[in-house]
Amino acid sequence: MLTVVPTPIGNLGDFSQRAIEAIEAADIVLAEDTRTTGSLLRLKGLEARLRAFHAHNEHKVLEQVVSDLAAGVNACLCSDAGTPAISDPGFLLVRACIAAGVEVQCLPGATAFVPALVISGLPCDRFVFEGFLPHKKGRQTRLKALAQELRTTVMYESPHRIPKLLSELSEFCGPERPLSISREISKKFEETVRGSVAELQAHFEAHPPKGEFVVVVGGAEG
Repeated sequence: MLTVVPTPIGNLGDFSQRAIEAIEAADIVLAEDTRTTGSLLRLKGLEARLRAFHAHNEHKVLEQVVSDLAAGVNACLCSDAGTPAISDPGFLLVRACIAAGVEVQCLPGATAFVPALVISGLPCDRFVFEGFLPHKKGRQTRLKALAQELRTTVMYESPHRIPKLLSELSEFCGPERPLSISREISKKFEETVRGSVAELQAHFEAHPPKGEFVVVVGGAEG
């Protein structure tokens, strides 16, 4: 069986008892970074046999991992932070396990975009999750589609690209489109700023962006 285990995105208190029990019962833990996951497990007093499973090797090791699981190995999959497969490795493995008849379960747990969406004050009954926009090819196409999207859109962005993204949102969506930008969700310096594109441009000109960001964009007026 494969158990997808969310890990804390900041606050260690978000590591659930079910996650601890799943790791204790696992034969192996597939980790995006064995050092990061190993440090987390040691903080929780856990020991596990770690095996690297990340974006650079998942195609190479996928077949062997699925073969082991099909033979009865019990494994957990962990990313560095948050829920695996959400803008992190994991989708290919889950799909391959399902195709091979391997049981897959995913524990509920930490992921950055849900709290950022909920506290945005923007409609969250229907929304679109974009993850990271393409850096070059296809970026303008996605921005043009986003400008017409009636639902709230949620995306991730790195701090050094926030000014560029805000400039693009002003161009494609207009300077008055409502936004909410959260950084460092569940960490010591967690912060959310809300306003129009123009207002948030001014904010981040005065306060250089630092940390991990979730950008929530209000939908186009229908």
